[in-house]
Amino acid sequence: MSKFNLRTRLFFSHILVIVLGLGTFVAIVKYSSPRFFILRLEQLERRGFLTVRSARTYLINGFQSALNSGTFWSFAVGISTSGGLSYWLAQRITKPLNVMQQITQKFASGQLEERMPATDIPELNELAMSFNRMANSLEGVEQRRRELISDLTHELRSPLTVVRGYLEELSDGAIAPSPEIYLRLVRETKRLERLTHDLQELSKAEAGYLPIHLQSVNLYPLLTSLVERFSDQLMEDSPTLRLEYAENLPLAIADLDRTEQVLVNLIGNALRYTETGSITVKGWRDRDRLWIAVEDTGVGISQQDLPFVFERFWRADRSRSRYSGGTGIGLAIARRLIELQNGKIEVESELGKGSIFRFHLPLV
Repeated sequence: MSKFNLRTRLFFSHILVIVLGLGTFVAIVKYSSPRFFILRLEQLERRGFLTVRSARTYLINGFQSALNSGTFWSFAVGISTSGGLSYWLAQRITKPLNVMQQITQKFASGQLEERMPATDIPELNELAMSFNRMANSLEGVEQRRRELISDLTHELRSPLTVVRGYLEELSDGAIAPSPEIYLRLVRETKRLERLTHDLQELSKAEAGYLPIHLQSVNLYPLLTSLVERFSDQLMEDSPTLRLEYAENLPLAIADLDRTEQVLVNLIGNALRYTETGSITVKGWRDRDRLWIAVEDTGVGISQQDLPFVFERFWRADRSRSRYSGGTGIGLAIARRLIELQNGKIEVESELGKGSIFRFHLPLV
């Protein structure tokens, strides 16, 4: 590692260039100019200017003295001016880099709110903008990590508290073991299992580790089978489930298994939060996209909650319940799965009237 920092190396590199340039100038002037001057005098003597012969020594000495004085002052002024300019340039270039170094040290200590100021040097300004984008990304990742840990702790606390409470009462003899107690324990452990599975799926999806096999697929058979499967589970007082999808719609470029995973989540949510009315699965073509929508007449989502629908562990007070069977991660997984298939998922909803979840996939 060099003992000189970048500013010092830049400064001395400028000084070296200046010294070499001035040294070359001095050498040429000092050793070449007198010879050329003597040649000129000899030419004058050959032409008959005899008065020049008597003044030759005096002229040469005067020339040498003037040359030495001019060279000294040129060297002194040139070094001072060029050195000051080089130092100023080095300071100007390295100041943003020093600021960046200080900010990165703060980042290492966990202070992620600092940002690089703008500079009038285009290259360094671009570097500052890239650095700030990276800083924003890191701050977002850190914030999501903290939120995930907080949410995960909150989600795990409830089933663990229930399991611990029953086990303590059973061990103390406060309650008698019964099939109902064991079923409650099984239900809570299944809930923990679903939570850990969904977290693993979300982690893989966000990291890009989930395998996505894109191919040309016809979604009509998949939608038909899903509607039939969920319809068989409906009770008489449950909402109706129907499909509106033309068989002649073009093929989509998608992963059939991942698309089914998304649709199962959307239809399952619609059934969970729709007590009466209907649930409709629709499909249509719009230019080079194939749209799939799940519309319901359920409890709906308020406007202030809509921006957070696809966030981890999100639940609105009335439209999402911790004890309704969901983990609060399904929609986050669905969004990522659709994005991995080069699509996008959207939501429209009105509290008390229902919701529309739709996503599009590219056509063949």
